[in-house]
Amino acid sequence: MNPTRRNRLLWIAALVAAAGIAAAMITYAIQRNITYLYTPSEVLRGEAGANARFRLGGMVAADSFKRAPGSLEAHFRVTDGDAQMPVVYTGILPDLFREKQAVIATGRMQGDHFVAEQVLAKHDETYMPKEVADKMGMAHKKHDVQSPAPAAEAK
Repeated sequence: MNPTRRNRLLWIAALVAAAGIAAAMITYAIQRNITYLYTPSEVLRGEAGANARFRLGGMVAADSFKRAPGSLEAHFRVTDGDAQMPVVYTGILPDLFREKQAVIATGRMQGDHFVAEQVLAKHDETYMPKEVADKMGMAHKKHDVQSPAPAAEAK
């Protein structure tokens, strides 16, 4: 094999290797930044993973919001209608955050509660993010299918 042909093959091999390394690094970066949306029911069933970063979606449960005086640490529960998940968030909550409203919190599980890094609230009283509405609807359908139908009452 002559030297120019060998050099050309080495350059091609180096280019292919560099492209492979770049593709692997891009794939790794994308996987680290993906955050999946789960409802409290799915999290309690273990679908979210133990140390995974994910988004928790649902409604802020009624009478669940508490904040210590003079503190930025907020405690509340997120519900999908079937299950509730306690959430802890340290920071300033969005202006539209309130009980009985849709919310998406991004963070990780820590023990039996969710530690949020970011909290997003809905933008008007009739809006619920499509992902949250779809997940909650599917959770209710699964719940309705799994629970036995009530027996007909005798008259």
